[in-house]
Amino acid sequence: MSEDAAYFWTKDVDGHTRLGLTKAAHEALGEVKYAELPAIGDKVSQNSAFLSVEATKAVSEFNCPINGTMVAVNPALSENFDALNSVEDGVAWLIDVD
Repeated sequence: MSEDAAYFWTKDVDGHTRLGLTKAAHEALGEVKYAELPAIGDKVSQNSAFLSVEATKAVSEFNCPINGTMVAVNPALSENFDALNSVEDGVAWLIDVD
């Protein structure tokens, strides 16, 4: 398991694995200002970089905790990144992977 795995929760949504930021990630990062995510159709690999986040406390690159193909990105992130600032697990979701 990747060291970064503690920063992500996973949940089954419509047969896909949804990834989001945990409370531990929010505590380490602070308020998220910008995130660079893979595009739909991109392959993600366990322990390989897939996410870059700019936040009040840090600018960080994270490794993916799973393997798969991107099938969705949180649509709220196309407008702004406030959707990533919820500290409740299960709310601040990033991507769905198949």
